Formats: sequence, structure tokens, C-alpha cells
Amino acid sequence: MSNSPKQPTMMDVAHLAGVSPMTVSRALKPNTSVSEATRAKIRAAADELGYVLDSTAAGLSSRRTGFIAVTIPSINNANFADTLRGLTQVLQETSMQVLLGYTDYDVAEEERLVEQFLRRRPEAIIVTGHAHTDRCRRMLEKCGVPVIEMWDLPENPIGQVVGFSNAHAAKLMVDHFVAQGYRKIGFIGGDPSRDTRGQDRRRGFLAALEAHGLDTSRMIAAQRPPITMREGAHSMRLMLEKWPDIEALMCVSDLSAFGAMTECQRQGLRIPDDIAIGGFGAYDLSEQALPPITTIDVSSEDIGRIAANVIQNLLSADAGKTYETIHRIEPKLLARDSSLRHKER
Repeated sequence: MSNSPKQPTMMDVAHLAGVSPMTVSRALKPNTSVSEATRAKIRAAADELGYVLDSTAAGLSSRRTGFIAVTIPSINNANFADTLRGLTQVLQETSMQVLLGYTDYDVAEEERLVEQFLRRRPEAIIVTGHAHTDRCRRMLEKCGVPVIEMWDLPENPIGQVVGFSNAHAAKLMVDHFVAQGYRKIGFIGGDPSRDTRGQDRRRGFLAALEAHGLDTSRMIAAQRPPITMREGAHSMRLMLEKWPDIEALMCVSDLSAFGAMTECQRQGLRIPDDIAIGGFGAYDLSEQALPPITTIDVSSEDIGRIAANVIQNLLSADAGKTYETIHRIEPKLLARDSSLRHKER
């Protein structure tokens, strides 16, 4: 990556708003004597420029804070926990710490967290996914520190990317089902308006079915993400009620796949003889389930390690040096007994 873009200053905001820098400083702090009209004008100018008030001590000369800001959508997802472990293990070697923010799959909450992080001037910022509010994107583009988007491959990256194609990962599962002889294939996912990674898997799943000339109607959208085992079981009941002839099912995560599988077993269905099950994420749960669940491994811990190495390179780099922007992870299908025909087990 080349030099970071110039970080907007208080003087830039003052010029755009037509006020003095002192007025900007007072307006962006709480409980100060600035009219609401002037405050609104200054906030609008700050938003347009992507400016965030620096809350660090004015006399701090080194500008080194020793922390990396990270946003993740879920704190109880084993994949994101693995990513954080890989990230922190590498960063510990340089004595840098992670400041973690939990977005709950909400882009508005991500915007709020990014603003709070940038007030503390991190040395770099990592965000999970590529979907951001317009204001959040402006702040990230103008923050003046390395930015990494992970777990996705955005079409228009802000800075560095460490991720994989969720759509391609779903295609791997569909191709596997078809190779095993399954034709009536369904999908269980979450609310597509909140989970962009799940939405990408759904899109890849549908495209793969269409490429094979198969029916694309067998779709169930569960509740807001993250999708739990309970929701996987509930969605499986709905799937069987609506499409009792279903032969194979891809779930948006291993947790929902485990829930779907247990519901099938409660209903006396044999796996994979009556229905095949596939998940996503390569959780320990999927390997220990009975039968073990076919899944997609995206090397969650490696995502964190690579992101940390990218940060180290950028923070220690010569000012004019250019680095590779896209760091692509290749998803791998782990075919297990939940989907394999008898002859291949």
C-alpha cells in the first residue's frame, strides 16, 4: 500500500464550515457554549471530510499508542475467536495490544465504534467485512493509519484486505453435493440484511445451483445472526414441512448445521442416507458430531495471523514502499460422513 491519505485537520473543518478552529474545537466537545445551528454545520463539515476529534493529549509527541483497533460482529463465534487468537499471538511479539469492538452485525454500531476508536488514535484498524455506512467508510478512508478489511473480498477495498470469497465457498459445497448425486438441495441462513457474509454464501449457493440446472426454491431465512443450534433445528423443521423431499442441506454455519442434524435425527431421518448435511466454519463441534459434519474451512486463525503480519509490515515500512493489497485465503471443503455416500466413507 502506498502512503496513507492526508488526514483531515481541524483547520480543514473550520475552513469548510466557515468558522474558526477554536469554534470547531468547542463544537465537537460536549457541554460547550456553541449554538446548535453552528454545531450542526460543523458536524456536517466534519462528517463530509471524515474528520474525528483527537482526544489524546495535545502535547503527546510520539503519536504511538501501542494498540490496534479491531471490530468483529460476534463475541461467541468460534471462527472470530480463532482469528483474534492468531492476530494477538503475532502482535504480542511487538508488544502491541488489541482494542476490541463488538458490532453485533450492525453497521451503525460499527460506525459508532470506529469513531470511538479513532478518537484514541490507534496505530491501525481492522474491520470485519466490507459493508460500512457512508460515514464510516469516509472515516476509515481519511484516518491516516493502515486499514484492513478481513473475512471478505470487497470490490472496492479501503486499504488492505485479508479474506476469501464466501460465494466461492458455498459453490464448493454445492459442487460436492452434486458430485455425490444429490439434486434437491436446500439452504438455511440468517437475516440477509444484517449478515453480509451469510448473504454472499447464499448468493454463491444459488448461482451454483443455477449453473447445475437445479431448483433454487428451497431456502429458509432464520432469525438475526449469529444463527444458533436452536435456530438451525427450527429452520430444519420448517424445511421438512415445506419440502419433505429435500436430499441435501447447506447451513450458513456449523452451529446451525448441528441443530439441523439433531432435528433430523429426532424425526427419525438417517444422515446421510435420508438427507445430507453441510455446514461452514470447521468448528470443533462439526468434527466431533455423530456423524461428523461436512464443512468449509476458511483458515480462521490464519486470517488473524496474516492481518497482524500486514500491520507489522506497514508500520515498519519505508514511507514510499508499496505492498500487495489483497491477501486471499482459499476455502477448503472438508468432506465428512454427514454427506458422503456409503461407498465413499
